[in-house]
Amino acid sequence: MLTLFLRTVIVYAAVAAVLRLMGKRQISDMQPFDLVVTLLIADAASSPLSDVSVPLLSGAIPVLALFILHRAVSFISLRSRSVRKLVCGSPVVVIRDGVILEDAMRAASLTLCDLTEQLRAKDVFSFTEVAYGILETNGSLSVLKSSPGGSETPASLLVSDGKLEQEELSASGVAEKALRRRLKVLGADPADCLYASLESDGTLLVQTKSHGRSKPRILKEGRNES
Repeated sequence: MLTLFLRTVIVYAAVAAVLRLMGKRQISDMQPFDLVVTLLIADAASSPLSDVSVPLLSGAIPVLALFILHRAVSFISLRSRSVRKLVCGSPVVVIRDGVILEDAMRAASLTLCDLTEQLRAKDVFSFTEVAYGILETNGSLSVLKSSPGGSETPASLLVSDGKLEQEELSASGVAEKALRRRLKVLGADPADCLYASLESDGTLLVQTKSHGRSKPRILKEGRNES
């Protein structure tokens, strides 16, 4: 009994440490890849607990391998939009200006019951209240409510971690040359931007990267802050 107790404590500590290193996320916030790795880690760790004849190392090695795989994929995803899209998918607009987009709903396998339930969780009880409803890659629904003064549009992320987002540029109707010119006026270059987003009012909002000890700058057309 003491041996089983000690094995449980050791496995618990090891799995808790691995999950902690994977990042602070609740189950509901996990991407599909994160959830799969978490479930596999739990399954691999359970073998030494259910069978004392199985060496602890037999459970530790798969857990370590899954952790390394998770870190490797996360690292590559940060630097490659195509890999990130393959692993995590892409957000899907399911409501635009109060109109449910049926094709997008079918592609996401989202039912009206699921949609209305998620809207109620956002204190939205009518589709006409929604300017944009976006199904995120983790399955949650982000809602931009309609404003009384007119239609709103969500901000477009034109630059992410120093890289131009061509799909966002195309969707927002901003030419790459025009973006570079606007950034130059602000004293920024795409490679030095943590992000550059086109706000709903058409202005450009930028945060520069912090290199070493340098403080990042917040730049906005018409207003700059350090």
